[in-house]
Amino acid sequence: MGQYTDDLLLPLSGLQHYAFCPRQWALIHLERHWDENVRTVEGRHLHEKVHSGLHSERDGDLIITRSVPLVSYQLGLYGVADLVEYHPVAEGGITLPGRDGLWRPHPVEYKRGRVKADDRDEVQLCAQAMCLEEMLGTQIESGSFFYGETRRRVRVEISERLRKRVIALANEMHEAFLRGTTPVAPAGAACDLCSLKDWCIPKLTRKKRNVHAYMKTQLETE
Repeated sequence: MGQYTDDLLLPLSGLQHYAFCPRQWALIHLERHWDENVRTVEGRHLHEKVHSGLHSERDGDLIITRSVPLVSYQLGLYGVADLVEYHPVAEGGITLPGRDGLWRPHPVEYKRGRVKADDRDEVQLCAQAMCLEEMLGTQIESGSFFYGETRRRVRVEISERLRKRVIALANEMHEAFLRGTTPVAPAGAACDLCSLKDWCIPKLTRKKRNVHAYMKTQLETE
């Protein structure tokens, strides 16, 4: 058991939200707001299609499992992997119940869009890999995305840089959850892509005047 207990675990999916925008994460995971837009609806339908298959199946040399529960007590995260492939290897793999030989896990995450300019997809995939490593006692070198818009599969190295990024984001997310406060919206054009723009009101929250300053002004006026 790691540094976190069951009652302190946070959703792994929130890591992607936090990497995109800490305010978006807080609106979803602290204030419980969620609005659908075209992107979120298409993404949900894609995930439903992935999870509608068999829980476990054979595809050539691969073993494929879907909707795989994940947990890491070191990161304090829990979630579900869309799909985990198990590739046969000669050495350095794990054993699987009822299967001969050694196998190496390879998480695969399905996304509706295309490769993004930032790393928010990669940190989610890396966190999934780190959960699997902790659960299975193994080392995972890579994972993959399948992007619905481009119909492309993209391999991602689970690098040391990416692992450190996941650890830092997970720590920040836990600290923010304990504080329980929603931060102001950071500047950036990404707000136009966010389904929570109407809840967030980014231009208003970026104003330098805070609540205390407003109240002070009102009291002085009166």
